[in-house]
Parts: sequence; structure tokens; C-alpha cells
Amino acid sequence: MSKNKGKKKIGLIGLLIVLLVIVVTFFVFCLKNASACGDGSKQETLIVHEGESFNDVLSDLEKMELIHSQRFAKIFSKTKGDVSYYAGQYQLNDGMNLQEIFAYLSNPSNAKVDSVTITIPEGKWAKEIAEIIAQNFDYTKDDIISYWNDENTLRTLCDQYEFLNFDEINKAEYKIKLEGYLYPETYSIPTEASLEEITKILLNQFDCMYQEYKDDFNNSSYSVHQIVTLASVVQFESGYASDMPTIASVFYNRLNSDMMLQSSVTVCYALYDDFNDPQDCEVQTDIDSPYNTYLYSGLPVGPILNPGKEAFDAVLHPAQTDYYYFAADIHGDGKVYYSRTYDEHMQICEQLNLGL
Repeated sequence: MSKNKGKKKIGLIGLLIVLLVIVVTFFVFCLKNASACGDGSKQETLIVHEGESFNDVLSDLEKMELIHSQRFAKIFSKTKGDVSYYAGQYQLNDGMNLQEIFAYLSNPSNAKVDSVTITIPEGKWAKEIAEIIAQNFDYTKDDIISYWNDENTLRTLCDQYEFLNFDEINKAEYKIKLEGYLYPETYSIPTEASLEEITKILLNQFDCMYQEYKDDFNNSSYSVHQIVTLASVVQFESGYASDMPTIASVFYNRLNSDMMLQSSVTVCYALYDDFNDPQDCEVQTDIDSPYNTYLYSGLPVGPILNPGKEAFDAVLHPAQTDYYYFAADIHGDGKVYYSRTYDEHMQICEQLNLGL
């Protein structure tokens, strides 16, 4: 063998050794950076905020010494596809390797969220709901109402929710533009939730109801907003859910006969901040307001509270009756009595000592 061939062979072997060293070094580097940083004795709580970037998450993990390198972790994540993660608190330890950490972050059940549980009962006014939220979060009632009345906010929400129509909800007469859509339910809301997030949580629950009854909404001759308005009146008038379908039928019968609704609860909302007692609504039916159905025909100008599912079901599936009047025994058990004529109605009111 010639000296030149020998030198080439030695050079090739040397190159292979160098390449082998590089490969082994790279393998050891990857193995080390993908490995756990400790033996699992160190516990850390990783807090991921809503909207936080993946780079921020990796940076926090590196600072906590739960991963060796933020840069390597980002490259490693690409080999696994995009890593999912969710807002919340994660309990991690330094005995978890990189793959285990990514798998843990990708499971939403591991994202523990500090939350506040609030209950919004059926029939609350939007201003009352704002008070409930203000009592549990770092926002004032005025902050919340201003957000719900902000034109840019409303336009954005109307783009996101098919049941919201900007022209219908953005009326100058409205006290609070989202009245009627703040769905009554018990909610668990993250303590650091923004007003946008809180509002969407309520609207998302309305959307669940809307999707369930969507065919009924579409088949109605009334718009979604008109149905919300009528459901709010039915909710306010009803002491019991069992009465709602029949009360809804009374209002439909009156609307179809071009009769005034003459619902005293619409007067309550017309009084608004001056409303203190239900009796106020019975004796102030001359208040000039587009909510007052004693002075203005048809439905009130908008919703007068935030109705629940039973009220929507009643309005979308009313009883079939020929009643045009009803009166509740407010001095007794609250039972509702229905009548077909005004004379029958007045007789019932006299028997119930309603003073009408």
C-alpha cells in the first residue's frame, strides 16, 4: 500500500472519529437537556396566565430550574409538534423530563385554576348582576356597566355571537345594552378573569341555551331580541315556572289581537332606580317610558331582566289558550288565575282583593 493511500485511510478514519465524536456529543447534549433537572424532591408551581406565550412559559420553567435550556426546549417541542398548554396552575417537580413536562402541560385537567363561584339567579337586572360580579372581583359596578355599554365592545361581541344584533341592542333608551343576555347560572370564574372573559362566560352559557332552541328561534315570527324581551316579561310576571307557558300564551293572544300588553312589571323597569316596591308599578302606570306597556303598544322597547331557560322554553312553546288576562293571588299562595274577558278578570281581582 502506498504512502498516499495510507494517509487517505488515516484521514478518513480521523474524519469518521471526528464525526462520531460530534454525533456522540450532540446525542449526550440532547439527552442531558431533555432529562430531568433533579430527583423529584423539588416542587414548583407554574402559573400560566391567559394569553401567555409559549416562550414565556419556557422562560418560567428555566427560571424554576425545571428545564435545562429554554432554547433547546423550544427546538425539542418542534419535533413533537406544537405543544398545547392552558391557563392555570401546574404542580411540577424537578424529576420530570422535558417530554413529561410537555405531556403534563398538554392535559387541561392538570391546569388548576383559582376561581370564584358566583350564582346569578333568574330574573336579576343587569345592574344587579354587575353588583354580584363587583363583590367578587376587582372591578366596580360602574366599570362593569361601562364595559357592557361600550360600543366597540358590543360590536366585537356581535361579531362573535350570532344571537346578538348590534342594531337591536345598541339603543339609546337602554339602561344596559346586554340586558337579557347575561344568562342566569352558577359559574366558576378564574379570579384573574378580565371583564371580557367574565362577559363571554355568561354569553357562552346563553349560547348553549340558544343552540338548544335554535330551530325554535328560527321558526318564530319574532326576532331573537324580541323573544328575549318577551321571555324577560314572562320571567318577571311568573312566580312559578309552571305558570310561564300560560302567561306567555296570554301575551301572545294580546299581541295577536293588537291589545296593549299592560304588564305592570314593565312599569317596574321603567321606574328603574326609583323602583322600590312592586306596588309602585301598579300605581304609576302613567310614567312616560318606552318600557311602559300601558302607554306603548307591543313589546317593551327591550328586555327588562335576564330570564332563565324556563322562560325561554315557555315563550318558544307557549300553551294554547284563549286567555287574555291573568291575576296572581299576591296576598295568598301566589296562584295565578286566568280569564277570557275583562269582566271575568275584574271579578277575580275583586275576589283576590287586588284593588285594581
